[in-house]
Amino acid sequence: MTRERLHREDPDRLYTVTGGRSRADESGLDLVTLIVSESDPVPGMQSEHVRILHLCRHPTAMVEVASELGLPVSVVKILLCDLLDTGRVTARHPSPAPAGADLPDLETLEQVLRGLHKL
Repeated sequence: MTRERLHREDPDRLYTVTGGRSRADESGLDLVTLIVSESDPVPGMQSEHVRILHLCRHPTAMVEVASELGLPVSVVKILLCDLLDTGRVTARHPSPAPAGADLPDLETLEQVLRGLHKL
């Protein structure tokens, strides 16, 4: 989402989407938390909830959900808490790499980073 689009977003719409809430109760959600749908949408659901359930049929990071919906992460976090409370989605953090995993060395990663900066 671009800053320009966010600044043009109607605050009344965001207020309506969140039901007037400005904070989510779930502190365990962060940008990389993976969200997975556990049920299909039902008639009468809020359209943003329906879109989240469709987007998260496969594990999807919270930041990706926010990007796809074109909404601020704080608003999406509130919507996800609604769905978590009703059991319609589950949330989990990505698994860390196993202790013995064959990871690239620091020098290789620095070379990749320098190459990306040159693009």
